[in-house]
Amino acid sequence: MVGLLHRRPSGSASSEKPVNFEMKRVITISGLHGTGKSSVADRLAQDFGLRKVSAGIIFRTRAKQRGLTLEEFSKAAEGDTEIDKMLDDTLRQEAAKGNVVLDGQLAAWMAGEHADLRILLTAPLDVRVKRIADRDGSDFKFAKRETIARERSEKARYRKLYGINIADTTVYDIVLNTDKYDLEGVVAVLKAAIGTYLVAAERKAQEAED
Repeated sequence: MVGLLHRRPSGSASSEKPVNFEMKRVITISGLHGTGKSSVADRLAQDFGLRKVSAGIIFRTRAKQRGLTLEEFSKAAEGDTEIDKMLDDTLRQEAAKGNVVLDGQLAAWMAGEHADLRILLTAPLDVRVKRIADRDGSDFKFAKRETIARERSEKARYRKLYGINIADTTVYDIVLNTDKYDLEGVVAVLKAAIGTYLVAAERKAQEAED
């Protein structure tokens, strides 16, 4: 399923028209673990000539540096708010710089007014867990237990720290179920939506200058 929720540009626009990237563009990619955030963010950043910053990669790297599993590191974050604040401050700073694809569960919120498009990726739990297990070379049952525990911990932390309910989809402009397409299909759908939006936004900016 793909849902276009907000900010629908008026009028038609061709995504083939070159986009003016002198304007600081910020696209956020959010979703639960295993929805394909990093893979999709990589492709979109490459195709649109943007930087890519991933909260998930930063989190996994920090967990590895401490010799902890993701479940253990998530538990540690429950008692150490600096872990989440470091990640979220990084997203805020990178959004302010512009010309970036931000990949993270709270990316849409942390980007704030800098975000051009906020995208949410979804997929059923077992589909997500299989992707995670295949990626990490882990057992499905272990990956499922770790994923559920990690997401439960994150949901509680985000509500406590920021009052954010990550199940609230009203902040997003586009919602896409990645179980309906392969990676190429997901990228194609999002490229079309993003390209159309950016061309319309550029046209609007040019009209305002005139």
